[in-house]
Amino acid sequence: MTAIGPVAVLGGGAWGTALANAAAAAAERPVVLWMRDAASAAAMARSRENARHLPGVALHPGVRPTASAADLAAAEAVLVVTPAQTLRGVLGILHPHLKPDAALVLCAKGIERATHAFLTDVAAAAAPGAPIAVLSGPSFAADVARGLPTAVTLASRDGALAARLAAALSGPSFRVYHGSDPRGVEIGGAAKNVLAIACGAAIGRGLGESARAALVARSFAELMRFARAWDARPETLMGLSGLGDLVLSAASAQSRNFAFGERLGRGASLEDAAGGKLAEGALTAQGLVALARERGVEMPVAEAVAGLLSGTLSLDAAIADLLGRPLRAEI
Repeated sequence: MTAIGPVAVLGGGAWGTALANAAAAAAERPVVLWMRDAASAAAMARSRENARHLPGVALHPGVRPTASAADLAAAEAVLVVTPAQTLRGVLGILHPHLKPDAALVLCAKGIERATHAFLTDVAAAAAPGAPIAVLSGPSFAADVARGLPTAVTLASRDGALAARLAAALSGPSFRVYHGSDPRGVEIGGAAKNVLAIACGAAIGRGLGESARAALVARSFAELMRFARAWDARPETLMGLSGLGDLVLSAASAQSRNFAFGERLGRGASLEDAAGGKLAEGALTAQGLVALARERGVEMPVAEAVAGLLSGTLSLDAAIADLLGRPLRAEI
């Protein structure tokens, strides 16, 4: 198996910085960390710390922050960690600076809001001909950046490429499993954010842990129905990028989507609930529901979140609707 050479990371937020650290530590290789803002890149290069997003966590010596697209030219693997809603624009700008055969590893989670397109389809349109993979799983940036044990999955339609990328990014504490079902991996990452908002809202409203457990179980059932309708493999959703990520995001205040939902449950406005942070599930909910309707998939929890976020449904009405659904066989 041919080893992957130089690696670049697009996006200097917490997750991009954490993945750059992990990639550098995996093979003691140099990693280019590209950021939009030249001043921020220069400051990070001097301080060797992402003071804004990961204060107190040192950059690996092999990570080189930059704002120059020219520095991406040698990369054989490019981890794209910019937010889902900016993916098309970023690739449109940077793709001409990349090697034609550089593998794009999509590390954001979501569905494009304007088009309801999956991110693999967005990348294929913005970077024609580029090999595409998806990385997702239960992972907090702070844990990965500090070298705490974390496992994720990486999938590409080219299974051999997925195996090479996984081997290149895996280190002592960052385990990367591989597969050939990128659609399933990206569905797990996108949908769990929406469903985690519901779990946060239930806790914020004081509905208790039993309600949260029920929501996690029923949300996972929705996730499986949706995945099957889009030709993803059920076993993919049973793994890290589906069940694993849903459990983490639905149970921890470190999850931005859970925290957003929890604040909504306590009565905060949408703006106050966001707290100046990106809750990707809030931008994905309408697209997820639209895609579910397109394939005739029943997703009452996701529908409730979308209604709550659009202002067409109050939280109390959403709860009443879910509790008032007809009893049926569980499966």
